Amino acid sequence: MYYYISGTVAHIAPTFAVLDAGGIGYMISTSRNTLATLAQGKPAKLYTHLNVREDAMELYGFAAEEELNCFKMLITISGVGPKAALSILSATTPAGFALSVLTGDEKVLTAAQGIGKKLAQRIILELSDKLAKAQKDGNVPTSAGDIPVSVPAGSDVLGEALSALMVLEYSKAEALEVLRRIDCEGKSVEDIVRLALRQLIR
Repeated sequence: MYYYISGTVAHIAPTFAVLDAGGIGYMISTSRNTLATLAQGKPAKLYTHLNVREDAMELYGFAAEEELNCFKMLITISGVGPKAALSILSATTPAGFALSVLTGDEKVLTAAQGIGKKLAQRIILELSDKLAKAQKDGNVPTSAGDIPVSVPAGSDVLGEALSALMVLEYSKAEALEVLRRIDCEGKSVEDIVRLALRQLIR
């Protein structure tokens, strides 16, 4: 319904912000990462998702589109509601989240308030299964050697970066195109994913 809302920050609370847009105050639930980018009385633009339930309509918003995309992907996972998704995105970045799935690092997810070990395992399992299926179908390169980008011999950094982007539900074509445009030499997987996400949402 709303792609984004642009206005003046009228109020900031621990879990939400109020944007005054055209004389209407929109209460927008968001992550700590997004809240850290806001300042009361200053202009802001939040990319939004309207969550409709039988008893409520709740608006969620984020300063960056990649964070919104990650939020929408998380709430499709069994047992993960909007509050749990916000908790995860308050504890890590989209790039950090994708890497935690790739490496099976439950600690990144359980560091988020309200995320227990079983839910963290379910998130990693569901997304790992999706990635494994894509690899089996030949849609995801399994090493840097499968990617037509110049990288140091023996490096799997780009293969991991591409897999991380696939975890975040970008297509192989989208991910490959953006990786070709990035100077990856000497960068970590998380740095490459972060740079790729910035370009993918332009």
